[in-house]
Amino acid sequence: MQTTRPFPLLLLFDLDGTLVDSRADLAAATNRMRALHGLPPLDVATVVSYVGDGLGKLAVRALQGAPVDPDAAVREIGDCYDGRETDATRPYPGVDAGLRALRGAGHRLGLVTNKPARHARRIFDHFGWTPLFSVLMSGGDTPALKPAPDPILEAMRRTGADPSSTWMVGDHHTDLEAARRAGVSSVFLLSGLGTPGDETPTRVFPDFPAFVRAFLPGGEPAADAARPVPAP
Repeated sequence: MQTTRPFPLLLLFDLDGTLVDSRADLAAATNRMRALHGLPPLDVATVVSYVGDGLGKLAVRALQGAPVDPDAAVREIGDCYDGRETDATRPYPGVDAGLRALRGAGHRLGLVTNKPARHARRIFDHFGWTPLFSVLMSGGDTPALKPAPDPILEAMRRTGADPSSTWMVGDHHTDLEAARRAGVSSVFLLSGLGTPGDETPTRVFPDFPAFVRAFLPGGEPAADAARPVPAP
């Protein structure tokens, strides 16, 4: 896997746990869906443990075996989340300034998230990030979600990028697996919600600002990537 960095790069970002802290809003939507079926609310930590593979998987996992039609639950959690994506969701520290600095330095930016497009794009529009990005890949834009490589490969196709100049930045093993299967380099952020699982990222950073410093002109990833990936 490529470890040196041509310039500029295509930097692809996960959304939940990487760019934004959406825990409270995802938990609220999940518990509104559960309330429709007379189920008690779950704590935020439990909901977060179900995040990472798309809103549909979150809905099914949050049922915890309750006798509810899974397809209905998927529709309901989407409806419960609609229009409330940014009630409490906020960018992680340094994300807004970091994205603008990376774009200003000449890198192309892309979104690769399993979140359905209508929710992801409301978040992007709310924070004013849409004009900064060259490509937005959301759940449903390709037949398969991460950890399949499909959305990364499609993002590269749409931007004309090649694997040697593409990095996937995320906080979950699904991001790292998708990057590996697409043949691109990966960044794991320790500040996010997930774990690396059995995957080995190309670079590890404690938080978003450390990643940005390394990927601006003159930066060196190894300088900020000394700490090991924690065991899952």
